[in-house]
Amino acid sequence: MTNRPTLPLAALLALSGPGAWAAEPSPEGFIEGSRLSVLNRNYYFNRDHRDGPAPTYHRGKASDNGYSEAWAHAIIARFESGFTPGTVGVGVDAFAMLGLKLDTGGGRNGGRSSFDVLPVDRDGQARDEYTKVGGAAKVRLLDTVLRVGDVFPANPVVAAGDSRLLPESFRGVTLENTSLAGLTLQAGRLHGMSQPVSSDLRDTFVTFYGGPVDSPWIAYGGGDYAINDNVSVSLFGSRLKDVWNQYYAGTSMIWPLSEQLALIGAFNFYNARDEGRQRLGRFDTDIWSAKLGVRYGAHTVALTHQRNNGDNDFDYLRQSDSIFLDNSIQYSDFNSPKERSWMLRYDLNLAAYGIPGLSFMTRYGRGSDADYSHANAYYMRRDGNGDPLTGQKRWERDIEVKYVVQTGPAKDLSLRVRQATTRATAFESDLDEVRVIVEYPLSIL
Repeated sequence: MTNRPTLPLAALLALSGPGAWAAEPSPEGFIEGSRLSVLNRNYYFNRDHRDGPAPTYHRGKASDNGYSEAWAHAIIARFESGFTPGTVGVGVDAFAMLGLKLDTGGGRNGGRSSFDVLPVDRDGQARDEYTKVGGAAKVRLLDTVLRVGDVFPANPVVAAGDSRLLPESFRGVTLENTSLAGLTLQAGRLHGMSQPVSSDLRDTFVTFYGGPVDSPWIAYGGGDYAINDNVSVSLFGSRLKDVWNQYYAGTSMIWPLSEQLALIGAFNFYNARDEGRQRLGRFDTDIWSAKLGVRYGAHTVALTHQRNNGDNDFDYLRQSDSIFLDNSIQYSDFNSPKERSWMLRYDLNLAAYGIPGLSFMTRYGRGSDADYSHANAYYMRRDGNGDPLTGQKRWERDIEVKYVVQTGPAKDLSLRVRQATTRATAFESDLDEVRVIVEYPLSIL
């Protein structure tokens, strides 16, 4: 491809158009529009590394028990003010988060790895508690909101992750515009990130596969547009300075055939290429996924195919959700060079059977043909003889059950159980996972 979409900040402002200036200011005030919520999250996670050693340390020594386990509790308080009245309104967002260790046991805390439930010190000990406290000032000009400070962007190229005890955040400037019906435009420039196990709100950038990178900022821009109730499209671009330019295009569709029956489809495409000082070497990677499925009443079945046409792993920010690919699932991303993968997924909403709030999901994905023959030094994986790995395969099976209380004093209390099993050749781990997550949100204001 030679023409790739990118929407820098100036373009987004231009795209907001005259509709932004014709909108009426919101009547809500700073106090009247405020919201205060507290989320209690109880999080249990174990990972059995089967025949391999767990990346775990205890009192400075490596553990070979092959098992990672942690149980912790989080209290996540968020305050969002309204805006002062007028054409230009100001406000503030703030958060205070506390993570508490309940149990890890000697040598089972997961160490410094993708397990990432609790922060671990230099001696390999999990901390008993840790905190995150931050906030952002915000300004609203009609339908455009500017935030400066600690932010939680959500888009295909920069998305704050929330799959661990505490959520990930970023520090910088973001802009969002909703002037046109169905269209949401976003842009931002971020100069720090805070991973789930960090109390520092301005850590350096870290990618999942390439590791830490010496990059001063990441910038992004793009938009989502709902063409109608059945079709939506997205275009986004980002630059991690001196590392990569990433471009994303995607669409999702629903074709109702009757009141009970509908076809569903989706397509996601990324291009990632090296930029500036090439902190993670040279690369030019195209990866895409396509989904086709059917929804009949409470049942949804979907088949997806995903393919990486590049010579290197498709990378993204560590512990973020910045990978909108159908076969990026609980553990595996199926994003290795030349890898082709298929996945079959089934969802069931048991509200149709008299149990509102209860849902079930299972999926099975299989990847093949991963080939590191032409990977650069940062993404290269080799066998015991020092040769690049070729012909690599893997599969993953996930099962998830979730229940959300619908009424009464415990309304919105949720219980989720997630289980994953993965098996792979030399380039990946064999493991079994179980996660149990209980959440109770409280709306104070």
